[in-house]
Amino acid sequence: MSTEDTHRTITADGVHHAAHRLAGNAIETPLIENEFLNDIAGGRVLVKAEVLQHCGSFKFRGAYNLVSKIPAQERQRGVLAWSSGNHAQGIARAARHFDTPATIIMPADTPDIKTEKVRAFGADIIPYDRYSEDREEIAKPIQKERNMILAPSYDHPDIIEGQGTLALETVAQARNQNAEIDAFIICCGGGGLTSGCATILEEISPKTEVWIAEPEGFDETWASIKSGKRQRADITQRTICDAIATPTPGRLTFPIMQRLVKGGVCLTEGDVAKAMLFALKYLKLIVEPGGAVALAAILSGKYEAQGKVTAITLSGGNVDPTLFASLISRAQG
Repeated sequence: MSTEDTHRTITADGVHHAAHRLAGNAIETPLIENEFLNDIAGGRVLVKAEVLQHCGSFKFRGAYNLVSKIPAQERQRGVLAWSSGNHAQGIARAARHFDTPATIIMPADTPDIKTEKVRAFGADIIPYDRYSEDREEIAKPIQKERNMILAPSYDHPDIIEGQGTLALETVAQARNQNAEIDAFIICCGGGGLTSGCATILEEISPKTEVWIAEPEGFDETWASIKSGKRQRADITQRTICDAIATPTPGRLTFPIMQRLVKGGVCLTEGDVAKAMLFALKYLKLIVEPGGAVALAAILSGKYEAQGKVTAITLSGGNVDPTLFASLISRAQG
């Protein structure tokens, strides 16, 4: 199956196969339980610390799965991706592993901590204005001219199935901790992580409800699920949650989420800042705003965790130090 065949069905088997490819190449990140968080929730909360993954986010899983499937004779064509930063780092690292050229289309205002790492892995960056330009439209002529292999940030079967390995790991780790997961809250942008996790959870833990956490103003995925039609966010607005500020759920991810997602929670920037502070103080982890929304859903009380076993993702930890300090100060005030 060609890695450019974006029309095939996303399956639980595909997630299992991705897990085999990732074995020894991705980090099996810890599943953390914290008594202070449990007390606040009134139940057990299992925190999947994907901030400790290669490149500081879950995105490496899907990126490695996609790049590893490109036939060796085709790899020198190079891969072309678009990303606000985390997928960019995942693709750049995976491409370097396979000695494959990589070019990433990134917002001009991407935090330096992300662009510096992308360049350190050897990838080229093409900047664009996220508030006025369409990154996919920018990619089309570049891909055609250079004959590169596209690596979308979320809307590709190999990406989705790679991200699903996070839930596969989480369920196994939870069972080792004598826990069956009642609900899984996932930080959601375009839906690659959510749809991949939901696909494997349907097979291995069908009683687990899938919930999504989104930032205020970019909660178009839950709006789409409720309306039955893909909605679009106003991309001219600003948000601290740049990692999940996607304009609309994916063509591939949306029908999966429409079928399998139980509920959605919308978080304010204040909620997110408080979650980042909690993670720093009690979990000793640095979490970027977009990676903290699932934790914010618990801490804010907007998701009712009383009496349940709830798994959540801390999906990314790549935050600009100045912004981090500002948000922590804000949360403390």
